[in-house]
Amino acid sequence: MKTQSTTPNLRIAFIGGRGVISKYSGIETYYEEVGSRLAAMGHKVTAYCRSYFTPEVRNHRGVRIVRLPTIRSRSLETLFHTFLSTLHVLRSDCDIVHYHCLGPALFSFLPRLFGKKTVVTVQGLDWQRKKWGRIASAVLRAGEWAGVRFPNTTIVVSETLQRHYLGRYGADTTYVPNGSTLRGKSPASHLSKWGLTPGGYILFLGRFSPEKNCHLLIDAYEKIETQVKLVLAGGSSHSNEYVRRLRQRQNERIRLLDWQSGKALDELLTNAMLFVLPSDLEGMSLALLDALGAGVCTLASDVPENRETLGGAGFTFRVGDVDDLEGMLRLLLSSESRRAKAAIRGKKRVQQCFLWDQIAKQMDSVYRQLWNGRQSISSETDNLISNPRAA
Repeated sequence: MKTQSTTPNLRIAFIGGRGVISKYSGIETYYEEVGSRLAAMGHKVTAYCRSYFTPEVRNHRGVRIVRLPTIRSRSLETLFHTFLSTLHVLRSDCDIVHYHCLGPALFSFLPRLFGKKTVVTVQGLDWQRKKWGRIASAVLRAGEWAGVRFPNTTIVVSETLQRHYLGRYGADTTYVPNGSTLRGKSPASHLSKWGLTPGGYILFLGRFSPEKNCHLLIDAYEKIETQVKLVLAGGSSHSNEYVRRLRQRQNERIRLLDWQSGKALDELLTNAMLFVLPSDLEGMSLALLDALGAGVCTLASDVPENRETLGGAGFTFRVGDVDDLEGMLRLLLSSESRRAKAAIRGKKRVQQCFLWDQIAKQMDSVYRQLWNGRQSISSETDNLISNPRAA
């Protein structure tokens, strides 16, 4: 058996995300932040991307890009693209195929039949999202099961998810959280065009989908007389009707912005007075981590995943309780000292637990341990047929 010191650099494929460059969700951010750092370590990383989402580039931050088409359908887009990506990766020299999220996990047995190792990262229990219909939810429930039955290794981004899989399936999983970076305050060059001033707004950042409870945040905010504005920045995630209803509530105090990236995102995030995440469902929120790393006071619903992420560095309110949310908003808007102390705690929390450099090193260790335990292709395939968790 090889030891880590003699383990070669590996050929790793990422499947399941939309792509790179435009960091629309946590998976796209993961592709870039972890993929680029693994490439810098010497691994050959390939990211499978959707043609409509990712520009025509062959390489991005050291990661090889493979663009494939898909069906633009809420229910079929991810599954169809994952299927095509899996067919493509079967013909490649890839050593490890890393699937992201529940839907793609359904395909994680196929590369193993061809002698490759597979990893699945579970970002959350997606079947619980309100936007999905009965059939889509059933498919994602199957993906939850497949995520611990088909791959060689299952990764979860929170200890809450780890307990869920142990309790429900008796399955051991590997905990590797999401990450972030430490940000200093950016000069205000974009804020004026949005009618904003540094330190003069509450910020929500994320997808506009029902489980994020943006409407609850607006309900609570409208009860408060304040000059501080409310800004919600993000994009639709197969929830156009919900977004339409949110946009109807815009006024001089409430602003809805498109998804931001790059310097505009840094500016919007680091100059906020308060970051609020009112969701009733999370895995480990990248937006919440980014707010902590940006030194912004954070307020989040008290779902277990948010409490775990905050670790006492921010504030919480009772999930779904508009009155409790209103009360916490009033408290934090009126107390600069509370906000300042929380901002310091947040940066320290990210530095200690959630820097992308640390996360990439953990993933490097997971991949190498998986490779070092490799069996022969023939015995591995036989075991897979009789026991999906073998090898």
